[in-house]
Amino acid sequence: MTEERDMHRPTPPYAAVCVGAHPDDVEIGMGGTIAKMVRLGARVMIVDLTNGEPTPSGDEKTRAEEAARAADVLGAERRTLSQPNRYLFDTVEARTELAEVLRETRPRMLFVPYPVDAHPDHVAAASISLAARFYAKFTKTKMKGEPYFPPRVFRYMAVHQRMVVEPSFVVDVTEDLETKMASLRCYESQFILNPANTHVISEVEGAATMWGSLANVTAGEPFFALEPMALATPSVVL
Repeated sequence: MTEERDMHRPTPPYAAVCVGAHPDDVEIGMGGTIAKMVRLGARVMIVDLTNGEPTPSGDEKTRAEEAARAADVLGAERRTLSQPNRYLFDTVEARTELAEVLRETRPRMLFVPYPVDAHPDHVAAASISLAARFYAKFTKTKMKGEPYFPPRVFRYMAVHQRMVVEPSFVVDVTEDLETKMASLRCYESQFILNPANTHVISEVEGAATMWGSLANVTAGEPFFALEPMALATPSVVL
């Protein structure tokens, strides 16, 4: 009887959809936050606009397997779209493909890449994400799903360009840092087998420690709000 009730129980809504240009972008920028949200009972989906290939040490099959393992470690769902790696542009097709995912998942929060970066794909992904948010609310359209406008958008930072920007807030990921690092270790083709990138995992961990120290916690991840946030009471930050 319990199993029968579970079959008919409505699927919980998505708390967040987290968009990246490539598999591993989201884990680098906010893997600890995803792990924390999931641990606290939220449903989260990672959306990769491209499959991330070609790369020096990877291939499509390997990258897909690594991305699936990383999502499992974080407890998130994952979907990879059909846009081309290295040639990602803000097109109507790219906007529409992501907008249809947003109309389907209807997240309360949309996490998108930081828009300033040396990697053109990351810059394009930031633009596509915001445009898709707007597209998702269209009526009288051939897009699948019902109109929806994600109410909150936050930018995360997973950039090639070395810079420090003052965030809107830092999420305390002290309890979930190791889960984040475990998700990154799933990407063996990118961070272990590729000699040029073996420093990435340790640098990501160091960045989490740096952001945490600024917020007076052990480890943190920075986020950037597009719009002012209203607090019900200041005590929520204590």
